[in-house]
Amino acid sequence: MSSKVLNVAIVGLGTVGRGTYNVLNRNAQEIARRAGCEIQVKAVVVRNLITAQEFLQNSFQPTTDVDTVIADPNIDVVIEVMGGTTVAKQVVLKALSAGKHVVTANKALLALHGNELFETARKHGVALAFEAAVAGGIPIIKALREGLTANQVQWVAGIINGTTNFILSEMRSRGASFHEVLKEAQALGYAEADPTFDVEGIDAAHKATILASIAFGVPIQFDKAYVEGISQLQPEDIRYAEQLGYRIKLLGIAKRAARGIELRVHPTLVPTKRLIANVEGAMNAVMVRGDAVGTTLYYGKGAGSEPTASAVIADLVDLARLLSSGTKGSVPALAFQHDSLSSARILSIDEVQTCHYLRMRVADEPGVLADITRVLADGGISIDALFQKEAEDGQNQTDIIMLTHEALEGAVRSAIQRIEGLPTVLNKVILLRLEQLQD
Repeated sequence: MSSKVLNVAIVGLGTVGRGTYNVLNRNAQEIARRAGCEIQVKAVVVRNLITAQEFLQNSFQPTTDVDTVIADPNIDVVIEVMGGTTVAKQVVLKALSAGKHVVTANKALLALHGNELFETARKHGVALAFEAAVAGGIPIIKALREGLTANQVQWVAGIINGTTNFILSEMRSRGASFHEVLKEAQALGYAEADPTFDVEGIDAAHKATILASIAFGVPIQFDKAYVEGISQLQPEDIRYAEQLGYRIKLLGIAKRAARGIELRVHPTLVPTKRLIANVEGAMNAVMVRGDAVGTTLYYGKGAGSEPTASAVIADLVDLARLLSSGTKGSVPALAFQHDSLSSARILSIDEVQTCHYLRMRVADEPGVLADITRVLADGGISIDALFQKEAEDGQNQTDIIMLTHEALEGAVRSAIQRIEGLPTVLNKVILLRLEQLQD
């Protein structure tokens, strides 16, 4: 880097790449004042030259040759915003190995290959920055890695997928089914034609995995995460939760426990009095509980062209400041020093202890409730709240809805198996989890 200019290459000119290019140009003077130098886009690498030229309006000549760009000694930073985990991995590894700093918005790439990529960056003395990989424009990575560094983080819980939050918000406000709202989300552009990554919780799990590593100083372990989406969620459970004083949100949760680390994504009942329970539409929010600071909340747009570009450029400014200072030191990628990462175990879902929501359809006859509560008591599971609702679509049937006190999920699942074996229980028991997220 020259003393006055940081030269960058953008690899990928989709939604985030275009946003990054636009914001860098529109706010060039303000960014330079903060960075201490000018940040210039010197190369743009794309697959489709014609589409890129239309966007750039001939003010800049894009290329398809990423290897030449990486080899260019004048390029200081490679911005990877192409997405995917195959070609993108090759590009990032080549750039890091060539001594280039890399900024990425690619949460899937980091969740699946982050350990290898961070080790490569460390080996070659360069930075791999990724603020944009989680929650778009919300600076949650910086908050965890720097602002809360004095704290022992106890838990992180977040709405980190806007598509599912939009769907759940619409299901709650209108009483609509999942499939009905999903079609609307696709028509509005909130959901992809194939929405699997979003609605089955995979996207949120990628992000939760990254947050867990930074919060607790553990290696990235996406394969150990418990992942459950919202595609099977029924409108009646959203309605019953509301009657009990809760809202259902798809949360990514990372929590420190006595026997290890909890890492899970699933629909979760949250008390309506919590701010995060009132986050609606496609917005994101993340709560962090630290032993010194207490509970903090980070809210904003979790996706989109310019919100994500905001985070990409924040990483660029950090790199510019570091390079202009002439120092090699930087904040460790996962907040903790490389040789201090913990070997704490990621717990299985059966080892997680939390409260549970149970709903079951039963025959409306004497003794049914007594049989069910006896099974729960035998499993050491106590009931916190319970009510019955006459089934709208069946005679002599009723829905029993209950909340348990904290219990191991393995014990709850074993009890459910026994309950489902009772002749008066007419369908599969619906199981959801509940988090108080107390201040």
